[in-house]
Amino acid sequence: MHPEILRELSAQRGREMRARARQAQLGLLAIRVGRRRRRQADVVDDIVIPVIPDYVDGSFTAAGQAPAHHAA
Repeated sequence: MHPEILRELSAQRGREMRARARQAQLGLLAIRVGRRRRRQADVVDDIVIPVIPDYVDGSFTAAGQAPAHHAA
């Protein structure tokens, strides 16, 4: 085979192998990040979420309760 073709095939194989390695590394990184977030989720229980009005009039309802009807 011609030396230029061999060189190009070798370079292409190297690019493909580096791309696979990069994808595998990203996959492992995603797994690590997910594990770290799950571990930290147990630790961070002090987050306060503000109550947001359910309706435009500013009334609040608990989950599962029917909203109070206002006389118009």
